[in-house]
Amino acid sequence: MDSHLQIDSLDKKILSLITRNARIPFLEVARECKVSGAAIHQRIQRLMNIGVIKGSEFILNPTKIGFHTCAFMGIFLKKASLFDKVVQLLEQIPEVVECHYTTGQYAVFIKIYAHSNEHLKRILHDKLQAIPGISSTETIISLDESFKRQLPVE
Repeated sequence: MDSHLQIDSLDKKILSLITRNARIPFLEVARECKVSGAAIHQRIQRLMNIGVIKGSEFILNPTKIGFHTCAFMGIFLKKASLFDKVVQLLEQIPEVVECHYTTGQYAVFIKIYAHSNEHLKRILHDKLQAIPGISSTETIISLDESFKRQLPVE
């Protein structure tokens, strides 16, 4: 059964509150939802168990820790069968923060952070283009992230 069928209005209210502020205390969520703290804890645990909530995390500001260049890269593979091996090697590059298997012209689409354009060039030359199976790449540098958000809970 799909997990969205197991979500009721209380779950949606809880998700709405915690996606706006992952550090909100359970007791505050309970007050907003007019239920006990134990009920909130149980609901959140159930939502995690069914895979609706994947986890929680602290989000670092890349520029504050010295990563001033954000880029997206489309990767062309020599053969589609090399996808798994290429992804394993991409995962070993710490500056690659997202990796997607895509339709369209690219087989793989990644998001990468670098300290500078020069650092990005070194990552491309020394790490990415050295991966067996990658035939070519196309890089798009992000000038600014206008917004980023969670999906609405409806």
